[in-house]
Amino acid sequence: MENKELLENTTAGEIIELLRSNISADELIEALDDYHENDIAEAYEALDTEDRQRLFGILGAERLSEIFPYIEDVGEILAEITPEQAADVLENMDADDAVDALEDIEDEEQREQLISLMDKEASADVRLINSYDEDEIGSMMTTNFIVVGKNFSVKQAMRSLISQSKDNDNINTIYVEDEDKKYYGAIELRDLILARDYTPLDDIISHSYPSVKADALISDTIEDLKDYAEDSIPVLNPADEIIGVITSQDIIEAVDDEMGEDYAKLAGLTAEEDLNERLGESIKKRIPWLLLLLGLGLVTSSVIGIFDKVVASVAIVVVFQSLILDMAGNVGTQSLAVTIRVLMDEEISGLEKAKFVLKEMRVGGTNGLILGTLALVFIALYLHSLKGLAWAAAFRVSGIVGFSLFVAMIVSSFIGTIIPIFFHKIKVDPAVASGPLITTVNDLVAVVTYYGLAGLLLVGHI
Repeated sequence: MENKELLENTTAGEIIELLRSNISADELIEALDDYHENDIAEAYEALDTEDRQRLFGILGAERLSEIFPYIEDVGEILAEITPEQAADVLENMDADDAVDALEDIEDEEQREQLISLMDKEASADVRLINSYDEDEIGSMMTTNFIVVGKNFSVKQAMRSLISQSKDNDNINTIYVEDEDKKYYGAIELRDLILARDYTPLDDIISHSYPSVKADALISDTIEDLKDYAEDSIPVLNPADEIIGVITSQDIIEAVDDEMGEDYAKLAGLTAEEDLNERLGESIKKRIPWLLLLLGLGLVTSSVIGIFDKVVASVAIVVVFQSLILDMAGNVGTQSLAVTIRVLMDEEISGLEKAKFVLKEMRVGGTNGLILGTLALVFIALYLHSLKGLAWAAAFRVSGIVGFSLFVAMIVSSFIGTIIPIFFHKIKVDPAVASGPLITTVNDLVAVVTYYGLAGLLLVGHI
């Protein structure tokens, strides 16, 4: 499981050597305090099962609960110890980390057994998070937070903070609830530390501190959460009670997941695929779009077939077909990516969308003019120098390529912008619906423009 390079050249390698040394358990625990949990996790994974079980006995469940969240497949590691030991580790984790660990265990009965073996409070937190769908904010929250009452004095709030921090280490922001347990505001730790005993607590409470509902969709709220740039944001139930928080790390992970999902959708997939996904599942995800694209591809091919006389008369035009189609596809993909990003702002007006479409067309047209001009010159040089065409014939072909490139890039910018806006308007995910369609439409436009001009200007003239 370990490799020589890991052992010799990394911090994890140092830790492995330390774990296998003859020092006492107390000395080992003290030495490991100098290393980050991520490095210890890497070393832990590299050990064999026997060494890991020995280390479990030395470090104990509480210390390992800080290390296990950094392990890639923690379910496999948990399977090596007894259910009681695994439950001890899980109940010492933050609830959201425990949920992630349990998701690595495929056997539902085994997951339920571990949850039932956890202490009452920890199992309740896990069940609370699991009660929300994976696309809801509640599914990614943690129950690791500090809350005080609005009627507390500064001294009482500080005592409550100290008491709760034994079990909760998210202390940079302290949340406040009223007499009815409803969310009231938040206090920055620095403000609480600097406040005088006689200062009313209400004076240091931020009443406008943001919050989010547990049943809100992640995709609908993630941009707002990013904008606040807070260490954590409270999560409320329908009664406006604080039931958890979203940390900045959770937000980063959610953004990463959203980007990964959108990237997969741009490829025509229904969801982001995993390296460990079974063959049948991967095929099932991809085949519907591929069948659709096959049909649309046949349409494009039939259009090319209309110009078979052009191809037969002036075979040289086929050489530059892929150039135009590729550039049209690239421009359309760029416009699509930018448009999806813009559409994340739900407050953008219709006028702003129209201005954005025109801007993208101007960008596409300007780039098309530059590239079309370059194509006009260099393709003419190529045809005259290497293919022996007369200058007039060479420039006629390169002119058609250059002009087709110019038109294709303008149209591609327009299509790559207007199609996702249309899908967004009719409440269809523009990422999953736009990519393949834009590519096919751009191909059709480019083919008709290119071969149409070739038929008009080249047949009988070259």
